[in-house]
Amino acid sequence: MDNNYDIVIIGAGPTGISCAIEAQKNGLTTLIIEKGMLTNSIYNFPTNMTFFSTSLKLEIGDVPFISHYEKPTRMEALEYYRRVINSWDLNINFREEAIRIDDRDHGFTVKTSKSTYNCDYVIVATGFYDNHRPLNVPGEDLAKVKHYYDDVHPYIQQKVVVVGAANSACDVALETWSKGAEVTMVVKGEELNQRVKYWILPNIENRIKEGSIKAYFNSTVKEITDTHVIIDTPEGTLSIENDYVLAMTGYTPNYDLLARFGIEWDTTDLKIPIHSEDTLETNRKGMYIAGVLNGGLHTSRYFIENTREHGEKIIQNILLKSSIT
Repeated sequence: MDNNYDIVIIGAGPTGISCAIEAQKNGLTTLIIEKGMLTNSIYNFPTNMTFFSTSLKLEIGDVPFISHYEKPTRMEALEYYRRVINSWDLNINFREEAIRIDDRDHGFTVKTSKSTYNCDYVIVATGFYDNHRPLNVPGEDLAKVKHYYDDVHPYIQQKVVVVGAANSACDVALETWSKGAEVTMVVKGEELNQRVKYWILPNIENRIKEGSIKAYFNSTVKEITDTHVIIDTPEGTLSIENDYVLAMTGYTPNYDLLARFGIEWDTTDLKIPIHSEDTLETNRKGMYIAGVLNGGLHTSRYFIENTREHGEKIIQNILLKSSIT
């Protein structure tokens, strides 16, 4: 087997796929390494999720994205990306994890859980959805604690604590409440995130105001037990009877993985991986980052629709380097 490629791409999400397509358009050989399944993050989105963006803004590789309505569903997106990789006959190894990336003459050696590959360039497009922000409290490892929301059905007539204040937390609180759950929100700040979707924010605020959903502001979870959640509030410590904790606390890039790849990040609170805004090349020459990963902990900066040009930026820089050498 020939394990030599022009480019190895880490991550088979929409950005990794679009980078591979752009490389293929320009005659470069690629291999995508994906530790999970195709568009692993989208697969783990809530079952009934609808995208905020339109189908047109999600299209890549000149493959039309046809959906029943202007804004596609999770299932329509999964079907779309299956069509994209088949249309372009992309070379992808699923369920294979990149472990480290070593330097070699004129490129890199990528060591994975299954093999070793040589390449001239590497593109890291691992996103952040696989890495939730932990609560770091006792009891977080209990089965009742979920960092990813799947479907409303298990929470019918259950006592649910939702932790968080942004879009995911508000969506989850409203959906579980609407299907009969007894919902309590625990919000670290003094109010809900005011950037919550404009059609969601008034709804959740009204449900809290009328008492349908109980909310504790300026509060944090202190401990989780089999039957209760202990929270610190301005009025003191409270114990809430509880069946499930849905911790919608956001996500973070895998900085341990970036460190193993030799990618550094800045010293600000946002921990943005060091890269050129023009070329997306990192501190490690010949290694690039693409997609939502580029925003570091500013996880609302980039989305699928505003990172589609990342592949073109990177490949044009690679072509320029190749012409010079």
